[in-house]
Amino acid sequence: MSRPVASVISGSRGTTITQVKMPCVFSCPIRMDVVKHVYRDIAKNHRQAYAVSQFAGHQTSAESWGTGRAVARIPRVAGGGTHRAGQGAYGNMCRGGRMFAPTKTYRRWHRKVNKNQRRFAVTSALAASSCAPLVMARGHRIDRVPEIPLVVSVQSVQHIKKTSTAVNVLKTLCAYTDVEKVKHSRKLRAGRGKMRNRRYRQRRGPLIIYNDPGTLIRAFRNLPGVEFCRVTRLNLLQLAPGGHLGRFIIWTSDAFARLDEIYGTYKKPSSLKFGYKLPRAVMTNSDLSRLINSSEVQSSLRTKTKKKPIPRKSNPLKNLRVMMKLNPYAVTQRRRELLRSNPEAIKIANDTRYQLKLREHKREHYLKVTDAKKEKKAVPKYTPLKFQPKKTRTKRHPTKKSAAAKLFVKTLLKK
Repeated sequence: MSRPVASVISGSRGTTITQVKMPCVFSCPIRMDVVKHVYRDIAKNHRQAYAVSQFAGHQTSAESWGTGRAVARIPRVAGGGTHRAGQGAYGNMCRGGRMFAPTKTYRRWHRKVNKNQRRFAVTSALAASSCAPLVMARGHRIDRVPEIPLVVSVQSVQHIKKTSTAVNVLKTLCAYTDVEKVKHSRKLRAGRGKMRNRRYRQRRGPLIIYNDPGTLIRAFRNLPGVEFCRVTRLNLLQLAPGGHLGRFIIWTSDAFARLDEIYGTYKKPSSLKFGYKLPRAVMTNSDLSRLINSSEVQSSLRTKTKKKPIPRKSNPLKNLRVMMKLNPYAVTQRRRELLRSNPEAIKIANDTRYQLKLREHKREHYLKVTDAKKEKKAVPKYTPLKFQPKKTRTKRHPTKKSAAAKLFVKTLLKK
């Protein structure tokens, strides 16, 4: 419901006379799906049965020639001397034959609709008629109409007899543009309906809902597109033509006042419909995005946890890290294999003096790093220690130890 009261406008002057309470039926939920479903089924109930003649295509004597004559086994007309003799008959593919699956009058033409569903659809259509955007979306010209729903005082409308007076009333209410739209939309119907008492087709204009008609119908009935309905006999085919919500309705003030009596309120049930209660909306506020994104809802929601990435399956024979998870001894095995294959690595591993120096070098770097962190200075980079192999003395021949030894050997040889 957009507002608590509606204005009653004078049909002669166009001014607001009084204000009346808005009936509760205008706050019912607007269910487009229910309206379309109910409208489709109700609209089928005024159809008339039709069928082709049960004798059509069978009013001839025909019999199949059977097999062995190199022709189809379709029944053929008997006799001779004419073109008709020997022609196929009865079949839907034959000239002059019956149609396939001839239509029957006992087809299921009508539909039963639940009373509560019909009432729900009517209340939805009434609620939609009070929503100006829906009325405009349906194609009605209500740009200059003072108010939606449009309520007119009974005294200014009920006793008018002339169509010219009715036109003046609509012009005063700024509703005559909708009638002019209907006038311009009148077109010749395509098809056989031109010959069947429905030669023209046109749009729908305003619907006038009254409680006591008086001479009102006589004044308005000649205006194109204008329809009438008694408030106690509201019809969904008129409230939502084509199953589309948002019919432009002009209410008389006495009909508008009776809506609470007919449909009841949320506190008081209907006095004319036994055991009927107005349908309530499941949600009081249908703006879901606003509700979900509100601070109250968002504060109580659980925080989104990041999904754990699916681990990629790796080959442990090619990937050392995966192999270390499976076999912690794999590192030692790999190190030993490298030492066996690389002679320089064997030298480094066997040089105990270098291993001690390397340990001291790493310890010094560790102390420098900890001191730098304490003093909040830049962490020094690690410089690897160069490997200097141990010099080994080669044993010489005892005779080739020195020059003195060489001289001694020479003197021995001379003697």
